[in-house]
Amino acid sequence: MPINVTMPRLSDTMEQGTVVKWYVKVGDKVASGQVIADIETDKATMEQAVFDEGIIAKLVCPEGKQVKVGDVIAVLAEDGESVSDAASASSAAPAPRGAVSAAPASNAAAAPNAATASSTAPVATRTIVADVHATDVTDGDRMRVSPLARRMASEMGVELSQVQGSGPGGRVVKRDVLLAAENRSAAVPATRGAQIAANELVAATPSMMPAAAASAGALVHGGQSIEVPVSNMRGIIAKRLVESKQQIPHYQVTMKFSMDAVLALRGSLNEQLASMEVKLSVNDFIVRACALAMAKNPFFNASWAGDRILLHQQVNVGVAIALPEEKGGGLVVGVVKDANLKSLRQISGEIRSLGEKARTKGLSMDEMSGATFTISNLGMFGVDNFTAIINPPNSAILACGAALEQPVVRNHQLVVGFEMAATLSLDHRVIDGAMASKYLQSLKQFVEGPTMLLV
Repeated sequence: MPINVTMPRLSDTMEQGTVVKWYVKVGDKVASGQVIADIETDKATMEQAVFDEGIIAKLVCPEGKQVKVGDVIAVLAEDGESVSDAASASSAAPAPRGAVSAAPASNAAAAPNAATASSTAPVATRTIVADVHATDVTDGDRMRVSPLARRMASEMGVELSQVQGSGPGGRVVKRDVLLAAENRSAAVPATRGAQIAANELVAATPSMMPAAAASAGALVHGGQSIEVPVSNMRGIIAKRLVESKQQIPHYQVTMKFSMDAVLALRGSLNEQLASMEVKLSVNDFIVRACALAMAKNPFFNASWAGDRILLHQQVNVGVAIALPEEKGGGLVVGVVKDANLKSLRQISGEIRSLGEKARTKGLSMDEMSGATFTISNLGMFGVDNFTAIINPPNSAILACGAALEQPVVRNHQLVVGFEMAATLSLDHRVIDGAMASKYLQSLKQFVEGPTMLLV
């Protein structure tokens, strides 16, 4: 009988995915473990493999189409079965989304509203779900909790039995834990209440909305537009950034750093390490400097938890990585864990590995989770200054521009030197202006005295 390959759950928050590219066609023979497609999730673009041998009988999902987790995307014909028969059988009797699969916990979570298959109904196919990440954790026979949500609940002191799950199948996910922690606060922040009131007012009086907002997608008068579908990742990025700006009271602080010493040390080290094929980047120095400054300023390694602040004991620095258009575009954050305990060479190797993997195979959940501070560096693109949006549950993000050669004052003399502008975006609930200034002073000491980064 034919084998259905379904859209896998590749992250704890994934509810749907997009087939970016097929690497097979109908009639191709595939082996267990063979990559057949690139799947775009809410986090990244990842490779999809099959776990059975067979022949591709049907590609159900075309490239670029977004489908729900658990939906059939391809059909395999088993040995001795004709391709046409397998394709016909699959079309005539598709497996219900609630059917038993190779990963029942994830499949059930993928389709909470699916009708249960009748015990008397004939089922001509069997479903294989390739869930490459940890499945949900179950408390008894009822509660289902994602691994990330369980860890966050433990860190925040949230009682899972009191949390209402909003994920597929009633699963408790990250947003549920964050909401539960926030609800414990004695009072709802005024800014959030005002936002809710404003939303209700807009909903009640649509005639007062701007024309562009009232008719989303409308063409500009007198012009022509090309419609570009929003990818799954782009949609999730948009949603989370809006939530970040609405719920976190952002403010920015900027400081300039002399980069002469860093550039000189980098050149010297790269010359000595050339035979070992090690090439340090300016960003490697910045990551280590930020990590050491975080260790000295613990509130930069913290998260807001409603009625208290969590000071994290592990310094994990997230590095923003832009994905190529052919992989669906978008942005992911690779995480260098225990960055304050690692050498420049270790940090350089990890960042290079994360970048290459993100742009080819896609990062795993472990490689994208746990960041306590984030760095976004556009200096390599010639950008001299910008601000970034905080990546929750972080309390700060550093936006780094280019190290520009310009007239500067050194020892009361006007000379030519390299300077870089760095802007912190901060959560004012956790970090106030004086604390931000102290952190930037610590960071300036490490950047302008880079030999301290070597010990």
